[in-house]
Amino acid sequence: MFQKLRNKWKVSGWQLLLILCTFAIGGSLTGYIGKRLMPLFGIENPWIAVPVYILLVTLLWPMMVMLVSFPFGQFRFFSNYLRKMGKRMGLVKKAP
Repeated sequence: MFQKLRNKWKVSGWQLLLILCTFAIGGSLTGYIGKRLMPLFGIENPWIAVPVYILLVTLLWPMMVMLVSFPFGQFRFFSNYLRKMGKRMGLVKKAP
């Protein structure tokens, strides 16, 4: 599995480890900050709170991953990764 990722992303083993650490720390940080921000919305109904939390985490994740990628030296990888993801989702225009 790790070899497939290394080949797909064209990275070394060390860089793959840094990328996976960035994903893990960025995701954990996203969940932590999301839970800390939820009380600010004052939503008590779980049927509303859960979708709001999912939306909040979805919006926070790219920012947290970019923030964490900088000290790990993987900023270029993640900026390209998020750009590709944005193109696939139709959020970023493709170059002509």
